[in-house]
Amino acid sequence: MEVLKQRILEEGVVLSDQVLKLDALLNHQVDPILTMEMGREFAGRFADAGITRVVTVESSGIAVAFATALEMKVPLVFARRKKTLLADPDALCERVPSFTKGIVTDIMLSRQYISAQDKVLFIDDIIANGDAARGLIKIIQRSGAELAGMGVVVEKCFQAGARTIRDQGIRLESLVRIESLEDGKVHFAD
Repeated sequence: MEVLKQRILEEGVVLSDQVLKLDALLNHQVDPILTMEMGREFAGRFADAGITRVVTVESSGIAVAFATALEMKVPLVFARRKKTLLADPDALCERVPSFTKGIVTDIMLSRQYISAQDKVLFIDDIIANGDAARGLIKIIQRSGAELAGMGVVVEKCFQAGARTIRDQGIRLESLVRIESLEDGKVHFAD
């Protein structure tokens, strides 16, 4: 997706050879027009998959997942990272480390919003080590739903996350693939 690559070059901030800050696009500020384009792209790539639900992990994946769900005309369900007083006591739960936060958190998805009859598309903003993604995939599998695939806005190819997902036989589509962040610059894989 060339427009996304250009925006990453213009607005992304390389903090180290491992970390790309995309607050201006995905993680703090959301460009609705670009977000809708990303949603249309994912919806197009998975148009023939019979998707009944889009899932994501709060919070950075929600905007793109919403745009995708809107295009596909299906519900969006997101896994929460924090328990609330109103949390479903029977929620599907998985402990996952967070690469960017440097902590371990629980992600939870209510059984009320996912079932064995669902065919799920998992949308996420960035895949680095893939810990949260693997956690949500385990939750989807325990629910009995079928995981049709995963769409990722930015794949960091120099980290193992996307590879570990593909090694499980899961279809993973990335809008942008980054080969490296060497010398403080974004180097795209494609």
